[in-house]
Amino acid sequence: MLESEDIYAEVKNLFPDGHIVFGTTSGEIIDDTVLDGTIVLTAIEFEKSTVLVKRRNVNDYKNDDQRLGESLMAEFTQENLMHLFIISEGSSVNGSALINGLEKIKKTSIGLSGGLCGDDDLFEKTLTSYNENPKEGEIVAIGFYGETLEITSSNYGGWTPFGPERIITKSIGNILYELDGKPALDLYKTYLGEKANELPKSALLYPISVRTTEDSEPLVRSILNIDNDENTMILAGDVPEGSKVQSMMSSVDDIVNGAFHAAELAKKGREKDQELALLISCIGRKLVMDQRTEEEIEEVKSVIGDNTFISGFYSYGEMAPFSGQDQCKLHNQTMTLTLFSE
Repeated sequence: MLESEDIYAEVKNLFPDGHIVFGTTSGEIIDDTVLDGTIVLTAIEFEKSTVLVKRRNVNDYKNDDQRLGESLMAEFTQENLMHLFIISEGSSVNGSALINGLEKIKKTSIGLSGGLCGDDDLFEKTLTSYNENPKEGEIVAIGFYGETLEITSSNYGGWTPFGPERIITKSIGNILYELDGKPALDLYKTYLGEKANELPKSALLYPISVRTTEDSEPLVRSILNIDNDENTMILAGDVPEGSKVQSMMSSVDDIVNGAFHAAELAKKGREKDQELALLISCIGRKLVMDQRTEEEIEEVKSVIGDNTFISGFYSYGEMAPFSGQDQCKLHNQTMTLTLFSE
């Protein structure tokens, strides 16, 4: 639908003065409903605040996604910038490197959240754009300016580690080669058994937990693709050598409880009631939930109330800080909320 030659013109006709940002999804969220194969439009109008939107394309940066992030952040005047919301292509970007670039020159007081676009569970290509027809490789940053804005974000998962903890003995960026000196893909396939024939889709049901130090919060990483020839796994974000990893699993109830907790964290400490909630949840959660997917949205709504407009999508990766921290991280398998009020 987003490849239609007329899609930008159609939306521009509805909102001739609008900043129009597109992104493909693995499912669309509107109010407490989850849809597939639809286009959802969210129109945001401010009374006193302003927005600035900038874009970059990964193909112009030769796999240097940190430099892309730095270049994108440099486009924004940081005075009165309250929050940066990212809609990124999800096929080839290293999301954690992108965030590292943004964070490198961003003031810590400026919020950062967003997500990687999806392609159902196909992992073939994603499309994004700003004020033009959607295309591959685009990363769009929306800057929200204004002292009257209150924007908070948070995330939570609900996945449980299982099996032995292994050490990453060889990796480059987001490509995982070896665990405990053995080919990582071979080990992972052993765990999956018959489900290994359905890779990379089946990997969404069994992400991995990555802990870089004993004291650090573990990050959940989804496997976006595999390379049978190289015997490697390509993940949504960095997997540093020396990190400890474990397989993970979840249940419908755990995911629903995780969404409830994410909403509580996003509301915590707010001075004003939120008017808009942008939800980005992971395709892996949707696959586990299946026909009960809407239950996690209903849990969010039970926390943020009926007077909050809800929109969002299912993604290949979510961006938000851990609770109580300033620095944004790339997550997988989480529910992420960004709450707005003016």
